[in-house]
Amino acid sequence: MYEIRFTKEALKDVNKLSPRLKSKLKDILEYRISPEPHSGKKLVGQLKGFYSMRLSFQDRIVYTIDEENNKVFIHRAKTHYGD
Repeated sequence: MYEIRFTKEALKDVNKLSPRLKSKLKDILEYRISPEPHSGKKLVGQLKGFYSMRLSFQDRIVYTIDEENNKVFIHRAKTHYGD
């Protein structure tokens, strides 16, 4: 299991989520990302080294993996697809 850490930007995103999406985020972090962080989609281009996992139709969880310290850093939890 990887330890989950949030950046300040990600915490702002989480605070803007609806209660339903907050609950879904918790489940995804606990049951998908923490046990197997490489299950997310590898991003390319400027976001190379980052991973993404769908939270809702519009929102994605964007994170990086620190293998050495067994941590996952959540960078964004509410992206702006479809805006």
